[in-house]
Amino acid sequence: MEIQEYLRLFVEQIIETSYLEWFAVSFGVTEVLLAKRNNILLYPAGIIGILLGIYLKLQAKLYAETLLSMYYLVMSFYGWIIWSKRKAKNQVLPVSWMTKEEYKIAFAIAIGGYFVLYYALVNFTNSDVPILDAFVSSTAWAGMWLLARRKIENWIFLNVSNIVAIPLLWHKDLVLFSLLTLFLFIVAIFGYVDWKKIYQKQLAVSS
Repeated sequence: MEIQEYLRLFVEQIIETSYLEWFAVSFGVTEVLLAKRNNILLYPAGIIGILLGIYLKLQAKLYAETLLSMYYLVMSFYGWIIWSKRKAKNQVLPVSWMTKEEYKIAFAIAIGGYFVLYYALVNFTNSDVPILDAFVSSTAWAGMWLLARRKIENWIFLNVSNIVAIPLLWHKDLVLFSLLTLFLFIVAIFGYVDWKKIYQKQLAVSS
């Protein structure tokens, strides 16, 4: 297929994208930009985008992605509460590297979550992409848990999920969500760099 044909199909997909998907993606972009800036407002922006995304992913039969969005929703409220309590006490939850115990928990979430989701998708749904759907969701679960705890490695886990989610969402005709995920992938790289700088500043202040 020639480049012109790809461009034509791409433009058609964008034109056919629903207003709901545009709104969901807009809030998703806002969330990740706020996360990169380490701003607590990432949570309310994310919650709105997540709720819209849940509806759209159900329509696309991306059941594990829907569960992932529900998990995002819970973790968003969890993170919002933690950050708010710290802010009220003039305490900021510091950015930090993972401990050995947190590595064990994160990988347990990712690996255990994958097998649970894969089994559920194969046996209880009509999903045609159980392997990819389960992988994207389980690795992102671990990443979101780390984000709520403000661990630098959250960006790595989230980008492992993102790199697989990009073609998966495109395959499901969720073009804007696929482009959003590509954007998230790029921003997460900068987020990782920025959080390392924040960590170094914390060390300089405390020393």
